[in-house]
Amino acid sequence: MLLGGESEAFLNSFNQPPSVGLRVNTLKITPEAFLSVSPFPLKPVPWCPEGFVVTSNDHVRPSRHPYYAAGLYYLQDPSAMAAVVLLDPQPGEFVLDLCAAPGGKATHILTRMRNAGLLAANEAVRSRANVLLANMELFGAKPILVINETPKVLVDRWRGTFDRVLVDAPCSGESLFRKNPAACREWSPAVVEGCAARQGMLLAMAADLVREGGRLVYSTCTFAPEENEAVIARFLRTRRDYHLVEPPRLPGFSCGRLDWIAPELARGLPLERCVRLWPHLSIGEGHFVAVLEREGSATHSHFVTYAASLPSKVKRVVEMFWNEMLSTDVMPDSGWYMIDRTLHWTPVSPTVWAGLRVVRAGWQVGSLSGGQFVPAYALGMALCGSDVRSTFDLGNDMPATVSYLCGEPLQSIGPEGWVLITYEGYPLGWGKRVRGVIKNHYPRHRRWPRPLF
Repeated sequence: MLLGGESEAFLNSFNQPPSVGLRVNTLKITPEAFLSVSPFPLKPVPWCPEGFVVTSNDHVRPSRHPYYAAGLYYLQDPSAMAAVVLLDPQPGEFVLDLCAAPGGKATHILTRMRNAGLLAANEAVRSRANVLLANMELFGAKPILVINETPKVLVDRWRGTFDRVLVDAPCSGESLFRKNPAACREWSPAVVEGCAARQGMLLAMAADLVREGGRLVYSTCTFAPEENEAVIARFLRTRRDYHLVEPPRLPGFSCGRLDWIAPELARGLPLERCVRLWPHLSIGEGHFVAVLEREGSATHSHFVTYAASLPSKVKRVVEMFWNEMLSTDVMPDSGWYMIDRTLHWTPVSPTVWAGLRVVRAGWQVGSLSGGQFVPAYALGMALCGSDVRSTFDLGNDMPATVSYLCGEPLQSIGPEGWVLITYEGYPLGWGKRVRGVIKNHYPRHRRWPRPLF
């Protein structure tokens, strides 16, 4: 085996239970604050300050806790967190996640950008794009474009545009073997060969989307050098305007292996600058990451901003809700657009995405129905409980919380109208109080099944 003396430890790692990784949503809570309330024991991920491993989940299922429904964390393999750490997105930048579903890395990018700038998250398969959008909403996304396009279409539209581009390439999934036995059964040398060919094409197209001086990160969840170092080497042979960046050597990071590919392909290239994470050397299932930088000036890109305001009748209805319900800043004057009576706020002009298959452009704020404003789930999830004047906090009442998350009404005496339902102060969704009953407006596709426990 290529690993030599490490082979036994590597193979034995597949007999161990997989890690349960958890990444805190720093748009809603700090890692320190989450540690103080976490219902399950955690240990830190050494390369990601907001990342943790659940050390025991015997009594609590992390995916079925109200904190998860409030978007306080995302369940993600610890080694997969390394890609966005090395992408290093900054607030105010324009960033593209080219293969973004189901949203683990896209939500990580969003938090690192502090919800400022523009994140274009693309997924070529429509059903997976819907899952991506659901996770973005859960995290409280605002400046986003969720797109359902091929990479070629994006290159034709946005060549040389983005400050940073992530290519989390579809791969043979060798690091998934202990989590997903089906991935092991479906593996073959032919699968590896086919993946490597597709990855090379994806990387070449992604490179055309990066501005001069910008950063391109390539990652996979496989160990095969054909899909990792060999793909990077072939890319660097054809794209002389890119070079490999020396990454920080964080605990758990291993060097790329230039000795595992053909000498004529590796010769003269610093492939040791690639990062490998191994299941027998660190927590997590394993990952490969290469950080590439494009030559040229480091000039930040600019999309056209959007200055449109709402029609006066619509604006009055929205303003009435905004002023009565929200204690945040005044309603924005510009950046609004409507699709089928649904209102969105966007930081960039619709001309930026005109003609593309867009699943969501910007922050969905609400819709108009019978002359009334209906707040969107995405609006509530991007707010803090303290941003809303009328809330119904469930505290830590688990039976009532489960009832709400299952789509059931709540008994509550108080002023009639919209209320934001919160759990320990963190938004879950909307309800509408009518004659002592809060009618449930939690999205149907998010509702929990019964029984849960």
